[in-house]
Amino acid sequence: EVQLVESGGGLVQAGGSLRLSCAASGFPFELYSIGWFRQAPGEDREGISYFNNKDGSAYYADSVKGRFTISSDNAKNTVYLQMNNMKPEDSGVYYCAADSIVTPMDGQMVWESFDYYGHGTQVTVSS
Repeated sequence: EVQLVESGGGLVQAGGSLRLSCAASGFPFELYSIGWFRQAPGEDREGISYFNNKDGSAYYADSVKGRFTISSDNAKNTVYLQMNNMKPEDSGVYYCAADSIVTPMDGQMVWESFDYYGHGTQVTVSS
């Protein structure tokens, strides 16, 4: 059974940090890319970062570049998203997703193209 389980969400003040974890099982982790999406109430879901476990490359959306860092621990089948200098606009439900081949469209991550999804974790940044 495929599982993606997010953890690490919570409430943080603007300028603070959080680290999200995505624990994966049920598929060959080392052959997949693991991505993070987020969705604020009333907003479209946004793909913010993914890590390609096959070649070690990482992608960041402009909205988080320089503040967020994605990393992967193959021994633990877990991907982390370190979020620093957080802003109120970073608030939302954060989802991790797995894809065997990430195919961005116009440079954007496409939620529907991913193979597996987690249930999400809430992140709230207070001003």
